[in-house]
Amino acid sequence: MDQPLIVERDGRGVVRFTLNRPASFNALSEEMLAALQSALDAVAADEGARVVVLGAQGKAFSAGHHLKEMIAHPSLDYYQRLFAQCSRMMLAIQKLPVPVIARVQGLATAAGCQLVAQCDLAVASTDASFAVSGVNFGLFCSTPSVPLLRNVPAKQAMEMLVTGDFIDAGEAARRGLVNHAVPPAELDARIDQLVASILAKPRVALAMGKELFYRQREMGLEAAYQLAGQTMAANMMDGCALEGVTAFTQKRKPGWA
Repeated sequence: MDQPLIVERDGRGVVRFTLNRPASFNALSEEMLAALQSALDAVAADEGARVVVLGAQGKAFSAGHHLKEMIAHPSLDYYQRLFAQCSRMMLAIQKLPVPVIARVQGLATAAGCQLVAQCDLAVASTDASFAVSGVNFGLFCSTPSVPLLRNVPAKQAMEMLVTGDFIDAGEAARRGLVNHAVPPAELDARIDQLVASILAKPRVALAMGKELFYRQREMGLEAAYQLAGQTMAANMMDGCALEGVTAFTQKRKPGWA
């Protein structure tokens, strides 16, 4: 398939995105960013979608921005538009009402590492490696630092940003950049476990919870508690929650549609 992004959806509502430019290490070119934005917008409008798994073909998950494309357009206006396009796509992942799982099979650098950090969950092969290495070329990874700092403790994030050094998948898991680091042969099985667990939960509860999770993170403690309480009250009025709590009190499995 020649398209930059392969999109597949099964009958359960599991949507799989596969970055399909292995020859360019799945760089986030303008073409790739546009394809990802379109695919995310389609999932946002699909009420039957339940979870997105974002993976890639080849040795790299993503090497970040397409540097040859960038230096071919040396203007401030172009760079501002490019980074705004990338930021819109990253934010669309967070705004999506379903969880997004990064399937990281190879290296993820700069904006590719940003893409992993922006996903709600991430599982990496032990073959994978991670870096925000723009500083090695004189370009501090400013936009990748935004989700990185929201995943990784501040001093560890800063060390990655000022050195550009790589960390392996095990270290990425210890720092909180990914949820799990597993042998390559176990990568898909571990992701399938997460997918199955998500599919077993009501979509409406996950959608409300995901929105609350990210909104409250940016608030002060008192405001966060207020918003969380409002969200839980609204969630409790939904039929899925009422059925789930009733089933628990009656010691039976919930009968969710």
